[in-house]
Amino acid sequence: MNVIEFTPTREQYAWTFGGVEPVLRVKPGTALRLWTEDAFGGRLTSPHDRPSEQLDLHEVNPQTGPFHVEGAEPGDTLALHFAELEPARDWAASATIPFFGGLTGTDRTALLHDALPERTWIYQLDREREVVVFEALQGEFRLDLPVAPMLGTVGVAPGGREVRTSLVPDTFGGNMDTPEMRAGATCFLGVNVEGALFSVGDGHYRQGEGESCGTAVEGAMNVTLIVELIKGGAPLWPRIEQDSHYAVVGSSRPLEDAWRASQVGMIDWLHELYGLDRLDAYQLLTQIGEAPLANVVDANYSAVTKVAKRLLPQADAFGGMHRYLRDQARTL
Repeated sequence: MNVIEFTPTREQYAWTFGGVEPVLRVKPGTALRLWTEDAFGGRLTSPHDRPSEQLDLHEVNPQTGPFHVEGAEPGDTLALHFAELEPARDWAASATIPFFGGLTGTDRTALLHDALPERTWIYQLDREREVVVFEALQGEFRLDLPVAPMLGTVGVAPGGREVRTSLVPDTFGGNMDTPEMRAGATCFLGVNVEGALFSVGDGHYRQGEGESCGTAVEGAMNVTLIVELIKGGAPLWPRIEQDSHYAVVGSSRPLEDAWRASQVGMIDWLHELYGLDRLDAYQLLTQIGEAPLANVVDANYSAVTKVAKRLLPQADAFGGMHRYLRDQARTL
């Protein structure tokens, strides 16, 4: 397997999905070892840092990419298998940012009250114990939390010449912020433009469902992934396959529409996997579905619908691509 290592310079970061020239051209079957910067661009390093003073909100969620996949055409399916996600620093940051987050007024939920106070939390990573340490800013409370690396942003260029900020999730993927995007998972995205032009970033050392305050344990990440291409079969919404689950991510506002999109996406997938009538798939999903939140803070909210494989007959989604890529990852 051809393995390419790529660490972007600051000038090479992408801040949007679409509208950016590719940094590299890669062939299907290529493994990429990438470095990704944290969502803050490495600018929050101390509890004394105030986000409003340190951050340029036009430059958050820097992306590594985009990568042009040779042979990818609109209507195809891009498969990205995440072989390894490894924290690239021994610390990470989280923060409350003015008028951003699930429990404050925002530009879309316009209220008269003042913004919540700005705060920055720095989490130290203990690699030996595989934990990050939460330290309360007021008082002496400390808590070890298991490291659970994930990527907040995985996406391709949108269609129709659209250019979307890296803060937005939609049908093209983007800033979905779901803990399902972890090592061992395969993400399937519909290709909208020649070459797919995919990017990744926004590493989280861990995140709770919903990402309530708007920022997870944000850290730079070393990412090893394998790129593959499936001709045709493009899903409308991003799909994720793990050894244990199938999952679909829907993104919209209000939140119930994000949930509906993910539910319909899973009904469509069950129809494809088992030939089920859509109403039969609807009934089955009602009894076996799980519905964790991904984020309730981004420009669109993201909801996940997932089903456990142990409850279903064995099937080969996308021709068994996940199993094939998982086996390929073991050879790296």
